[in-house]
Amino acid sequence: MSKPTSPARPGIPPRFPATAEQIMSQVSAFYARVRQDEALAPVFANHVSDWPPHENKIAAFWRNAILHERCYDGNPQRIHIERPDIRPELFDHWLDLFEEVAHSTLPAETALPWVALARRIGVGMKVGVQSARQPKDAPPILR
Repeated sequence: MSKPTSPARPGIPPRFPATAEQIMSQVSAFYARVRQDEALAPVFANHVSDWPPHENKIAAFWRNAILHERCYDGNPQRIHIERPDIRPELFDHWLDLFEEVAHSTLPAETALPWVALARRIGVGMKVGVQSARQPKDAPPILR
């Protein structure tokens, strides 16, 4: 659940040049594309019925990660693990689409580092989903 917006942590600059407005714009543009995407739209349709609250929550996640606002309270790893139709192979496609939208809507000094951050987070999410779904006695997945 998202908490009300709080100011950024004092003394901690943003990870890279970005504004709350750019974050919301990217999130909205990205999810507009997701809703039209052949692979992702059905998965999201299973879990999101009211898009504005979902987009606000995801924007809060990114404002927390980029601007260091204390506005997101959630466990995205657990949420993705709990939904069996979120398959590990979808993460690569999700990230490619995120990158495409970022480069079409944001200046390079914002898009490049944001995509890099999203890819780092996405790799962790993908590995977490794969690990949670493998047999208990299987060796750990490290990449």
